[in-house]
This record gives sequence, structure tokens and C-alpha cells, in this order.
Amino acid sequence: MLDLVIIGGSIAGTTAAVYASRRKLNFKMVTGDIGGEVALSGEVENWPLTDHTTGFEMAEKMGAQLKYNGVTPDEGFMVTELAQGADGKTWRVTATNLSGETRVYETIAVIIATGVKPKHLGVPGENEMYHKGVTYCTVCDGPLFKNKITTTIGGGNSALESALMMATITKHVFVINKNDKFKGEQVLIDKLVKLPNVEIIYNAKTTTIEGDAGVTGVSMSFADGTTRTVESQGVMIHIGNTPNSQFANVEKDPVGQIKVDSLCRTNTTGIFAAGDVTNTPYKQIVVAAGMGCTAALAAIEYINRFDSAPQA
Repeated sequence: MLDLVIIGGSIAGTTAAVYASRRKLNFKMVTGDIGGEVALSGEVENWPLTDHTTGFEMAEKMGAQLKYNGVTPDEGFMVTELAQGADGKTWRVTATNLSGETRVYETIAVIIATGVKPKHLGVPGENEMYHKGVTYCTVCDGPLFKNKITTTIGGGNSALESALMMATITKHVFVINKNDKFKGEQVLIDKLVKLPNVEIIYNAKTTTIEGDAGVTGVSMSFADGTTRTVESQGVMIHIGNTPNSQFANVEKDPVGQIKVDSLCRTNTTGIFAAGDVTNTPYKQIVVAAGMGCTAALAAIEYINRFDSAPQA
């Protein structure tokens, strides 16, 4: 019987693992890889005490810190089931890898730190131009496009906030919305439509992201059959995220984010969650790290008070 299973190997899971190791817990980290979406972040200049790094470098440092703390993750395994143990008090975590190997862990507590995956447009050029001008994180990569022309794609709050931020950095921002109006907060919409260096294009379906060595433009089509291509050196895609929470039978919001309280506790005793997979409104590396710490400390407190006596 383990004290703890940490599911996920990005910054929230890594932080939780460091704290669990320092407290000498008997635990396992189960993850598909080390770094998660952070490893794909490109240049990072908003990590405390570090002027500049990259997502790949951060992922390497996560692996090194885990090794330094004596943590050997079960890497390459994806959790497929989280079920209650036979005693009704503990948990059983089932994970498999691409080779079909299955591992089952019995544990007192679980921290879910599986993050999210950004939704993709699925258009030509999107994958090819990733890290060559295409990004799914404006806060992370937006400053790289100072005084250039960029395009933000999306119609919700994240797209609105992306365009507002880029309007302060670039000389011109195109905003492509497939609908005839935005779905975000009116206060953000009101600010955006007043900006002189922002052009909003409604009812437009993105068809191609143009470029070779880097992004050069974005092509779109309209219901009347016409098309248009706008110049861009950067493309910020904000059409939503998919939380990696499908295996977890805990309370979630309508989009699948795991609901947690201030101690990263879910509505299910013994199960905690941290990072972007939760309903925290700010999807930032530093926020996820803090939540990983909080979840670990809360889990440690729960484990210390855990009564192993079987239920009557």
C-alpha cells in the first residue's frame, strides 16, 4: 500500500513529488512523460528568478530535480482508471503503456496533475508552424512578437485577452472569429473594439496557416465563398482546452475541469488535484507549481491522519 500516487509529470506533479520525497512518503509518480505541455512551450521568460529559459530546458530540469530527490517516475504510462479500493477507504490506480503493459497501484491518497491539451484548428500549416510562429499560449510567447503583426484566433475570453495583450506589444493585431460575435465578457469586448491597431474579422473560418521557415500569413474563407489572407508573423490559437480528466470520477465543471478548494481537495476524500486540469482560472506554470506544493502538503496532512482500520 502506497501513501500517495501522483498522476502527471509536468510542473504541478513534479513539485508535488519533490515535497512528497522530502517528507519520505512511500509514493509513485505515474506519467506519460516529464514536462507535459511545458516542454512544448518554446521560450519562457515569466518563470521566477530566471530571465530566460525554454520549455524543453524546464522539462530537463524537472527530470534532473526528480532524480536528485530520488524519484523514479513510472514514465510512459497513462492512467486509465481511478477506482475505490476494496476497503472503501483507499484507491486503486490502473495505468497502461503503449506496449499494453498494465500496472495497478494501491494507495491512500492521489494527486491528479494531468494538465490540459489545447484544442487545435486542424488546418494545414498549424503543426508545421508550431514554434515557428504558432502558439497556444499568448502569455508565454506573445512578447516574442514585439512590433510585428499577429493574428489571434478564437471567440472566448482567452482569445479576447490574447488580442488585448498583443495590441500592447505588436503594431497590428488581426482577430479571427468564426462566429458573428464574441462569447466572452462584455468588458473585454468593449476594450478590444476600441483599439486602433486591432482588426476583428467575423464569420471567418481559418483554412491555412501560411509559411515555410516561419509564419507569414493566415488564410480564411467566408460563407459567401470569398477568401482572404492576412499578413502575420505570429498566430495565437485560443479555441479552448481539453482537460486530461476523463479517468477521474470526481466533480468537474461543464468543460471537464476538476473542481478543487483552496487546499486542492476534490469533492472525493483522498483525491487531490493541481495545475491546469483544475478549475483554477489562471493557466500559468508558476500557478501550477504552487498548486502542486499545496496539493502535496494537503495530501501529507490527510495521510498523517488516515485511519487504516477497516470500515465496520
